[in-house]
Amino acid sequence: MLIKPKKLQAGDRVATVSPSWGGAGEPALRWRYEQGVNRLEEIFGLKVIPMPNSLKGGDYLYKSPQARAEDLMTAFKDESIKGIISNIGGEDSIRLLPYIDFDVINENPKIFMGYSDVTISHLFCHKAGISSFYGPAILTDFAENVEMDPYTIEMVKRTLFSNDIIGEIQPANEWTSERLEWIEENKNRRRTMQKNLGNEVLQGSGVVQGHLIGGCIEVLEFAKGTDLWPEKKHWENSVLFFETSEEKPEPNLIKYWLRNYAVQGILKIVNGIIFGKPKDEKYFDEYKEEIQKVMKEFDLENLPILYNLNFGHTEPKFILPYGAMAEINCEKRTFSILESGVE
Repeated sequence: MLIKPKKLQAGDRVATVSPSWGGAGEPALRWRYEQGVNRLEEIFGLKVIPMPNSLKGGDYLYKSPQARAEDLMTAFKDESIKGIISNIGGEDSIRLLPYIDFDVINENPKIFMGYSDVTISHLFCHKAGISSFYGPAILTDFAENVEMDPYTIEMVKRTLFSNDIIGEIQPANEWTSERLEWIEENKNRRRTMQKNLGNEVLQGSGVVQGHLIGGCIEVLEFAKGTDLWPEKKHWENSVLFFETSEEKPEPNLIKYWLRNYAVQGILKIVNGIIFGKPKDEKYFDEYKEEIQKVMKEFDLENLPILYNLNFGHTEPKFILPYGAMAEINCEKRTFSILESGVE
């Protein structure tokens, strides 16, 4: 069982960190960071504290994984800080591993949230025995042009500010992955939304439940074979969640990676899998074919799999608390989180 952190309340202090790419500190993107911070303050009533190294820019933070790790440790140690939110993902937070003090995280459970390469920081939390939250980041969802998406706002409030059961996660009505340059001239330009087709049952039947574990499927590859990789017992009876990044990996890579989970024995012991909407819905059908192909290769055609859920590299998005009990209902095509994410 992972330790649940305490819920957030208006007036709480939250830290912003850059465990991966340091773009939030680049002069050309500083407006974007400030916009995300304003939303945290205005919509959620939080007080935002940037960690000392988090805004020192991309070059500095790339060269200093130790400074990035220090910020994480500082944020966890500081008792006045109730939550930590990542500014953005990236590609190299695996380099923080030598500088992480897992006892510090374990002894100071608090909300930690982000997605993409922040999967690695979630594995830090997981190894330390605390639940963290696969969800929105400052530069993307909180700093969304014009206004935050109401769906994301609702999910943040439901998951982080309430200790009620989270319940059924309705699919968003619309989605976008449109790439608009992060320049101030685009600040008041909304991204184009598209109709969302909702959850799709790829295979399986009935209702299954399990605790949540997963992340960005490419980033999980960085952790395989390291001390961070969860022991077999953590995969047992779980609901796996996977999503793909803006790099839009070729479909055959999904096949290779899933085969590895199969030969590790992981797919045999999980209760179900959910897949996030692919970025831009590129390879939407091709990914499905590869997933089903691997399941067939390993006689796993009855494993319940839901596809096209609103998490990961798509907006708006919901939040997945690691370790929380979740449910896939193949008959109703629904996904639910059966407990609160916070105390």
